[in-house]
Amino acid sequence: MTFDDLVERAAALVRPGRRAILGIAGSPGAGKTTLAERLVGELNADAPGRVAHVPMDGFHLADVELDRLGRRDRKGAPDTFDAAGYAALLGRLRDEEEEDDVVYAPGFERTLEQPIAGAVPVFRSARLIITEGNYLLLGDGAWTRVRSRLDEVWFCELDEEERVRRLVARHEEFGKDHDTAVAWVRGTDQRNADLVAATRDRADLVVGAEVTAAAVPARVPLGHHPRDSRSVR
Repeated sequence: MTFDDLVERAAALVRPGRRAILGIAGSPGAGKTTLAERLVGELNADAPGRVAHVPMDGFHLADVELDRLGRRDRKGAPDTFDAAGYAALLGRLRDEEEEDDVVYAPGFERTLEQPIAGAVPVFRSARLIITEGNYLLLGDGAWTRVRSRLDEVWFCELDEEERVRRLVARHEEFGKDHDTAVAWVRGTDQRNADLVAATRDRADLVVGAEVTAAAVPARVPLGHHPRDSRSVR
């Protein structure tokens, strides 16, 4: 299965008279954001605004709140997000009776490592929402409400050595020195990655790294319905 097939499958989620939401899950550094951004770019190429990208990372709790809760040293764990707020937003995005012309979602500023309220506008014209994050398939607490609001969830899978390498590089890019980055990746990030990996079997589709790295394919219109497939390699 190729990236063309992923574009077709994402487009096919949109049905007449209803908005669809596609979730992309995976461990930290697995390529979720890259895949989401490429899908959005490709599907919007002929019809700008028809697809919106709403990352889960905007629902990080702010550092001041993590300090109050005593959880800042494991930022990125499931209980360092507002899972209920995320689920509520997804529910609002699914609601075809929503009267507002635009719904605002929070974003996440990596340089500051902080959520930013009202950073992501989702216009009424968007028929497909692509959301990505670590815990879309988690079966605990408010996270169960997240899965119920998603039409499909794909799981990004990457060679573990490469995933760790990318994650260390990302932490260094945004301000951590090498030793601190490695310690964080081997500690907090790895505990979260193990938790996410245990949810893999709940995904509708498993996407291998070689597919997300493929060349951008020919464009496919929203509403085109490809054959079904369960795993990408």
